[in-house]
Amino acid sequence: MSPKLDVLFTKQQIQETVEKLARQITAEYEGKNPLVLGVLKGSFIFMADLVRLLDIPLEIDFISLSSYGSKKESSGKVKMVRGLRAPIKGRHILVVEDIVDAGITMDFLVGYLRRKGAASIKICALFDKPSRRQVPVKVDYSGFEVPDAFVVGYGLDFDEKYRNLPALYRLKD
Repeated sequence: MSPKLDVLFTKQQIQETVEKLARQITAEYEGKNPLVLGVLKGSFIFMADLVRLLDIPLEIDFISLSSYGSKKESSGKVKMVRGLRAPIKGRHILVVEDIVDAGITMDFLVGYLRRKGAASIKICALFDKPSRRQVPVKVDYSGFEVPDAFVVGYGLDFDEKYRNLPALYRLKD
């Protein structure tokens, strides 16, 4: 039996929200040349759409962190799968994440960037699930608040499936 997918946010709603976030970020980062840091794998679609709309000089890097594996619940332990290539010390960092839910991964990453000497760190998450927060995390730029459900699409996956879907869906068993 295949899982059922219910649309939460359409492709059009997502596009309009990415445009709004890009306008906010462009205004705030004027003259700062931020390092836009994508958290792989989930952020790649959102980040590609977002950076094409940013009208400021910027640099891009990626980091890969894992706390889920092939499960629907975070393990609570964050593993760095791929580290940064760009220098961090003295840089303004804009972390781009697909979704922030428990906050464990973002807390780990912000701590890591602080220890590396970042001048500032802001988080941009297209999807935010504050009802699942286990660790307090401030999401500076948030697109949508999502309900306490397992969601897929627009970069988010379940066991490496569904990332390519153009909208956000609730995954039902």
